[in-house]
Amino acid sequence: MAKYTVVTMPGDGIGQTVLPQAVRVLEKVGFDADYVHADIGWEFWINEGNPLPEHTIDLLRQHKLGLFGAITSKPKKEAAKELKPELQGQGHEYFSPIVGMRQLFNLDVCIRPCRSFKGNPLNFVRQKAGGGYDEPKVDAVIFRQDTEGLYCGIEWTNPPQVVRNALGMHPKYKIFADTPSEDLAISMRLFTRNACRRIVRGAFEYAKEHGYESVTICEKPNVLRETSGMMEEVAREVKADYPDIEHWSTNIDAQMMWLTKNPENYGVLVAGNMFGDIISDAFAGLVGGLGFACSGNIGDEVAVFEPTHGSAPKYQELDPPIVNPIAMLLSAAMLLDHVGETDKATAIRGAVARVVEDGKVRTYDIMRIPGGSKAIESGAATTIQLTDAVIAALR
Repeated sequence: MAKYTVVTMPGDGIGQTVLPQAVRVLEKVGFDADYVHADIGWEFWINEGNPLPEHTIDLLRQHKLGLFGAITSKPKKEAAKELKPELQGQGHEYFSPIVGMRQLFNLDVCIRPCRSFKGNPLNFVRQKAGGGYDEPKVDAVIFRQDTEGLYCGIEWTNPPQVVRNALGMHPKYKIFADTPSEDLAISMRLFTRNACRRIVRGAFEYAKEHGYESVTICEKPNVLRETSGMMEEVAREVKADYPDIEHWSTNIDAQMMWLTKNPENYGVLVAGNMFGDIISDAFAGLVGGLGFACSGNIGDEVAVFEPTHGSAPKYQELDPPIVNPIAMLLSAAMLLDHVGETDKATAIRGAVARVVEDGKVRTYDIMRIPGGSKAIESGAATTIQLTDAVIAALR
């Protein structure tokens, strides 16, 4: 009997391509695990009206450990139109299954490392004042609060009167009071002190354990005074327990400018759900894009690891597949870290680093050429070839 059981959820599009490659690497590095397939994604929304089936929830509840590929998400009306006819008009509403999974299991701490690999032609460079170019090392780890904020799912179009009455208690609502309900859409941004404290403390603990000198709170407290203000207040309280780690604060808009000026200055960053999503994608763009962007969703009992890229359905049908599996492989390494198999995680990251630096096996995105059926003819490696190279580079 294996030591671990991993619930594998390929999902949609290229998730079905890259997740099996991660399993290949995990097996090759000697991870003692069984893998149990679980259904998730667009197919199950269309045919069942539920993209996160109950039997998948049961498997995660039982085994506590998940590896996830990607999902397709569409706006509310488009999603409703794609339901099979007998399900339409039955009250089904599409809600992202990964967001639902995070809330159901309180996977409130999302960790998104964005680290540059030597030799990656996609790495961020900047011009030196005296001529030539500089390539700063990027090593940023974003802690994103995963269950609250704008992604909490509390929304209305055409809100009921009871909601409007409650909002009417706030003086800022007056300018919207005469807007007809059918012309009004509302999304709530909710923070709780406990969730703020957990994500901030997790960030400081990570910085302490891994030798980062600073933790940056990246919010917008000058405008979002209550929600961002609570995060800042909690950060000041938590910082007192970590005298050797600096506490910085930046506004999300200014941070987007600074990260392309001096990204090497930042270590661990903390943000709410929406801003965390934005800042992690921005840093990912400095280290090669979403093909290198891994993440973990951590709760008290359950943890799910995933690349942050989407399902990219236009690439799913290509044979051979051409998408970059590195984000998925790095997500698998994060899973290993989570269960204490750090030597195996280090081996995977080291193998990826050697393949990237060697530069002989590169998918189309690393080569900076268009994706599509002609990418292979232009010299791009397939998904499987890049995975083979990583396996060969394992030590």
